[in-house]
Amino acid sequence: LANMVPVKKNSGKLRMCVDYTDLNKACPKDAYPLSSIERLVDGTSRHAILSFLDAYSGYNQIMMYSPNVEITAFITDQANFYYHVMPFGLKNARATYQRLMDKILHHQIKQNMEIYIDDMVVKTISAESHIADLAKVFNQI
Repeated sequence: LANMVPVKKNSGKLRMCVDYTDLNKACPKDAYPLSSIERLVDGTSRHAILSFLDAYSGYNQIMMYSPNVEITAFITDQANFYYHVMPFGLKNARATYQRLMDKILHHQIKQNMEIYIDDMVVKTISAESHIADLAKVFNQI
């Protein structure tokens, strides 16, 4: 069982987080290649129009593999809980998210968009095709 820990945000407020240090030590690292921010920047040069998208709460939309739900258990003063969706703080969450985005958007990546984890850039050379490119991405996600 993992513990809850308070983390101070930039605003000064506290956010409660789950400390998965022990779980992360026990899990093998997923070697899925993560893109780099440099690749995203290089991939967007020479494009006239860029639309930046942030997959807000994207991690929390990925269901946990049901046999692994119990390993996300954490303790509170009222009860023990676990996640049914992928929480932040797991060692392989970024790789899992990147793999899923690459799979979903593989037709658009490098053609009319670039992805870096949960940040996406829709790119077009001409203004005329930008709305159509955005529509393709939105229809895919």
